[in-house]
Amino acid sequence: MKFINKIGKLGMILFGLAMFAAPHGVSAQESKSFWETFGQLEMEQQVLLGLLVTVIVMVILLLGVIVYLISFMYAQMSPATDAVEKQSAFAAWWEKFDEKYVTGKMTPIKEEKDKMLDHSFDGIVELDNHMPPWLKYTFYFTIVFGVVYFSYYTVLGIGATQTEEYQEEQRIAAIKIEKAKQNALATIDENTVQFTTETPALTDGQRIFEANCAACHAKDGGGGVGPNLADEYFIHGNSISDVFKVVKYGVRSKGMIPWEDQLSPEEMQNVSSYVLTLVGTEPANPKDPEGEKMEMDSETPLEAIDATASL
Repeated sequence: MKFINKIGKLGMILFGLAMFAAPHGVSAQESKSFWETFGQLEMEQQVLLGLLVTVIVMVILLLGVIVYLISFMYAQMSPATDAVEKQSAFAAWWEKFDEKYVTGKMTPIKEEKDKMLDHSFDGIVELDNHMPPWLKYTFYFTIVFGVVYFSYYTVLGIGATQTEEYQEEQRIAAIKIEKAKQNALATIDENTVQFTTETPALTDGQRIFEANCAACHAKDGGGGVGPNLADEYFIHGNSISDVFKVVKYGVRSKGMIPWEDQLSPEEMQNVSSYVLTLVGTEPANPKDPEGEKMEMDSETPLEAIDATASL
């Protein structure tokens, strides 16, 4: 994956060079708007664009080779009158090209004995020849590429290192995770609500309860106009889903209003979780029990209920 990204970035550089070498008829305003648009693309889109440019450049080079081969074949298939001249001219050119860039100056067979090394294996001997030009130039290219690469990423610090890329990917992933959590919290309903034991959530639930529910249920949950929330008797059920539905839709026959238009799904989950943590506490003036006695669901950890005593 890192190799693909590097190739993509190389393509981005080639693309930038192509834009720089474009005809000057393009106005500065249009050029600026292009680079602004390019800068607004995500990293994946920039790499994809760079890969596309790299592929296009490689295709152009391949087409050049094909055109050259076609012209060579055409020269060979030309009428005999000028085929000899074309062939001899091409042969002379190719001999120079081959000697300079491909095979190098070959040692005649009769002179190979002078370059034989003093070891052999199964009759195979090694000649002390020079490195082929194409391999030598490739080696030079790797040196130049290494210097440019090291300078670009380490000395000048223009390009992001693998560690920096990893950290950037982590940052982007953290943002995506946070957005996913927010989306999940925004879609909480009675079917997906969960009892939360996180201190920030329970603290928020306590704040909501004291601001909106304490008038009817007392600040410590002992009850008043509304029922006692600290005992083990429940009118509408004791699961987190049951409490959430009461908070969300209200109980109009008992005078409790629905809170779905005033509280977010996350806030309703927090206050519902806090209500369940009041079970088993000892309010100052508890109201008489109402409803049926029920044991707490296993989904409501007792340690979370005990922890609210310190909130």
